[in-house]
Parts: sequence; C-alpha cells; structure tokens
Amino acid sequence: MTKEKKQKTAAAHKHGSVLVIGGGISGIQSSLDLADAGFKVYLVDRGLSIGGTMTQLDKTFPTNDCAMCILAPKLVYTGRHENINIITNAEVTDVAGEVGNFRVTLKKHPRYVDLTKCNGCGDCVEHCPVSMRSEFDEGLATHKAIYQPFPQAIPNVFAIAKNEGTAPCKISCPAGLNAHGFIALAAQEKFAEAYDLIIETIPLPGSLGRICYHPCETDCNRKDIDEPISICRIRRFIADYIYDHPKLLVEYQKIQAEKKQPKANPGNKREIGQKVAIIGAGPTGLTAAYDLSKKGYKPVIFEAEKYSGGMLHYGVPDYRLPKEYLHNEVDSLCEQHQIEIKNNQKLGRDFTVADLKKQGFKAILLAIGAHKTRAAGIECCTGTDTCVLEGVEYLKQLNRNMIAPDYFKGKTILVIGGGNVAMDSARTARRLGGNVTVLYRRSLKEIPAHREEIQQAEEEGISFNFLTAPTKLHKTEKQTCLQCVKMQLGEPDVSGRQRPVVVPNSEYDIACDYVIFAIGQELDIKLMEENNINVSKSGFIEADPLTLRTSQEGVFAGGDAVSGPASAVEAIAAGHSAAESIDRFLNKEDLLAGREKKEQKRAEIPKESLRIPQAREQPP
Repeated sequence: MTKEKKQKTAAAHKHGSVLVIGGGISGIQSSLDLADAGFKVYLVDRGLSIGGTMTQLDKTFPTNDCAMCILAPKLVYTGRHENINIITNAEVTDVAGEVGNFRVTLKKHPRYVDLTKCNGCGDCVEHCPVSMRSEFDEGLATHKAIYQPFPQAIPNVFAIAKNEGTAPCKISCPAGLNAHGFIALAAQEKFAEAYDLIIETIPLPGSLGRICYHPCETDCNRKDIDEPISICRIRRFIADYIYDHPKLLVEYQKIQAEKKQPKANPGNKREIGQKVAIIGAGPTGLTAAYDLSKKGYKPVIFEAEKYSGGMLHYGVPDYRLPKEYLHNEVDSLCEQHQIEIKNNQKLGRDFTVADLKKQGFKAILLAIGAHKTRAAGIECCTGTDTCVLEGVEYLKQLNRNMIAPDYFKGKTILVIGGGNVAMDSARTARRLGGNVTVLYRRSLKEIPAHREEIQQAEEEGISFNFLTAPTKLHKTEKQTCLQCVKMQLGEPDVSGRQRPVVVPNSEYDIACDYVIFAIGQELDIKLMEENNINVSKSGFIEADPLTLRTSQEGVFAGGDAVSGPASAVEAIAAGHSAAESIDRFLNKEDLLAGREKKEQKRAEIPKESLRIPQAREQPP
C-alpha cells in the first residue's frame, strides 16, 4: 500500500463511516463527495447494479446530453474508489442507534453466481438456453436467465434471475419432471443435454413419451395465451432423436465426465455395497434400480414374466407402445447402469421374501403391480363362461400373441368399465374386427379414462352407453345377452363423484358375443399373506405414504401394488421414493427427514404476456 493510500485509509477511519441508501445518480454523487472527503462510504442499492433510473434514459433534460455519457464515468469512479464499498441486491431492514452510532441491518438477496469467480466475460450467456423478459428494458426485450442489467453495470458481475415459485408443469407432474428446462435446451437444438436432463427423472423417456397422460400440459401456463406446450411429444421426439443419433449422447456424457472432479469426502462412508432385491421390472422397479445404481448399488430385479416392462409390456397395446421400442429402451437402461434382471422368477412360485433375505439381500422392494381383474359381481348363467374375458388378462394374452388378428371379426363386444384398461380393451377389440360398445355406470363427466383416449375411441367407431350397469349375463335360444339397468346420479360418494343409483324397472338386454370386464384391478392378497406383508383395507399393500416402508423390516413397496391402478408416471415417482428410502435405510438414516410434502408456490405467467387466447398456428 502506498503512502498516499495509507493516509486516505487512515483519514476514513478518523472521519468514521456513512451509509448511503440508493445507488442512483444522487446516491453515487453523494458517495463520491463523502469518500473524497475521507469518509468510509457504504453504498446500498436493491438492484443488481448502481445507476438507478438514469441508466435507462437516452437523454437528459434540459441540455439533451447523453445520459450514459454523464453517468458511465461516475459508475467507474465509484466502483474503483477505495473508500466506497458497494452493496447491491440488498435492502435495509432495520436501523437502530443514535447520531454518530447507528447500527443498520441489511437483507442481502442471492445472485446465484460466485462473485469471487465471475470476471464479467459473458461466456455463460452464450450457453444459457433460457430467455426471460428484461425489466431493464421494461419488458420490451429479453435477456438470458444469467445476465447483467446493462453493459456498463457496476459491479461488473452476472446474476441468475429466477421466477418466484415453481413451474406449474413441474408441480403437476407426479415425478417432478423439469419440462421448462429440457424444452429450453431442445429449442436450441441441444438434444443430448435435454435428454440427459429428462432421464434424471424419467428413465424411460421414449416409452413414457408415447403413453403418458401428461398432466403437465393440463396445467401449462401457455394455455392462457394460445395452447399448452406439447411437452409429452417434445420429450418423445428428444428420446427418438437420441436413439437415432447415439454418438451425440456418448460425446456429451464423455465431456461431462471429464468436467466432473471426484470430491474427496472421508467423512461420507456410505454403505453402497449391500445387496438390494427388487421384485418386478415395471416402471417402479426399473426406476428404483436406476436410482440405486447411480448411488453405487448393484440392484437385482426379479421379474415373473418372460419380458421386462410390467404393464408397459403386458398391459399397453402395441399400437400405443411398440414392444420392440420398449425392449430396446429397457435393455439400454440396464446395460448402461449395470442393472441385472432375472426373468421368469415369480414371487411365491420360485422364491419368497424370506428366501431373498437368506440370500443376503438387506433391502427388498415389492413392485409387483396389481394384475388381477376385480370380480364383476354379476350373475353369469350356465353356458356363458366362454363369453367372458377379464380386461387385464385379455390384454396380457394379446401382448403374448395368443389372440389371432381377426379373433373378434364380425362379433359384438361389450366392454364394462370406464378406466384406461377399458379403453385399451375396447380399442384393441375394435382392431381385431369387433363391433365394440363401452358400458359405464356414470356419465361422461365422471369417467376416469383420459379424454384423449375417449375421443380417439369414438373416432375409431366405438360406441359408449353411459349411465348403464350390467346385472346378469344369460343365454336365450338364439344369442347371449347382457341384462343391464339404467342408472341416475345421486349424492357424491367418498371419491367426490356422484354415486350411481339404479332406476327402478329399467332392465333391458343387449345382445353380444363377448363381454370384457375392466372394472378395476386388485392385488393377490393371498400371496402377500404367505410372505407376511400386511394388506390395507382397500386390498393393497400397507405402506407408509412417504417412505413406502411396509410392516416387515427392510421391505418396501411401491407402485400399483400400494396405490392401486395408476399411471406409469406415478409408478416412476414411487420408484424414486423407494430408492431414496432404501438408501437411507441401509445407511441407518432418518427415512422421513426433509421429505414432508410442502405446498409449492405456483409460478404465474407475467401479466404483460396475457392476451385473448387464440389457436396456435399449425405447421403445414
């Protein structure tokens, strides 16, 4: 330190210090004058840079001089003055004391950028995929999520802008997929980066991109402007593109691996060598295995069927999800993450939970699904047995190629139920040549199947009889008939839907050749009793809703076996939760800590973006 600087510093200490609140032109000039007089100055402003409103002006009144030409030198002098300490992105919350001895409390807001490392070069801006409305330009222009308010900003460092709240698409996704992130990357044709972001949450992105019911699109803010973003189709496109161009992902992952430096942490001695068994290779089991493999475990999946995928393989028709595509995606996942799957290994037939524990598995996940069709509860007269099919079993036989392509040709098929299994059963029966009618005991408003499934079924020529319930299947001399009654809606039941009530004396017959019952699925309760696993009153495995821990130590359960029939993305969410619980259990950590469900604040669309909703222009 030079003699002159020492004298100025000593003078500042001698004169004391001054807090200047507000970094506009007045605050800047006051700070410079006080600092030159020998005071230590703390200049506080709530913005990311000092300069205030004058930075946004073109000319000044009355001389019509260039505003930045006047301000820029003062910004530089202020930033370099040794007696001025600039504190930006901060607010004064409390002032205490008296003249000559004040104590001020500041609230400093985060920049999300390390000020000691940022040199203001701006390279980060070129790589940032997210654009946002610029407050500096009064919303007339955009800037990247990482930005400087204006080129001459002091201090010369960047900041990351974050909208308050969470994107509604992420909140509504059971698995919490960051749709905003991967769509922004895809918009810049960074498909490998987008794919890498997707598989953090969805390990089978291509398959889910074909069958997901995309609740994210229902809540998409974009619907208030024109139409929701096609999140599901974009995800499917990204997955397909990467599978067609595998070198892109390999090169990207190689670069990322080189960037990551292993951090030495001798205090973190996690038990990752212990054996974990997963029963069921559906979405829940595969997701849990994927997460555990990333944590360093080598999970083993025991699958009852010949092929992996669970209901994705045996419950979803080929026209919705081609089996070859699913198999390739599952094989790729297992190969890349060293996941072992033992097929044709069924719980209860080939092994028990106790057997797995004897083999040294310290944690077990039951992801066995709910593959039994719920009993119809109607009278079936003698001779009608061959006319009755169970929805889940029918779809399984179809996916095992056990049903001929023209099996229902010219036949009349009645499908009982209103869920997605009913829709899949109806649409496949139609493809096999049948004349199909769906019977549902409530109205269209209450039907649980997704609206696009119903719309597509109607377009394919499938009829719907609402407020209709079957009572008896019987045979006449010439044909088989399903006796039905008409229903009307009464008071709401526990599900919140109006309870269907029988209309007196409304019985009538519908002639048919086959009846497919798809009125719900249930768990094999006897199998659970044989393995000492408690079952809830609803007929599914009793497990903690957050940790998925069952009544048996070291055994967890998730997916349809716990929740009942649900969507694939909900099954994936259960897989993530199960993997987290198993990891904590094996390391003797609290299974509940930090996992309480909290209400998330929804990020709203800026008011200036709102306008009269209009249809999006369709590509040619």
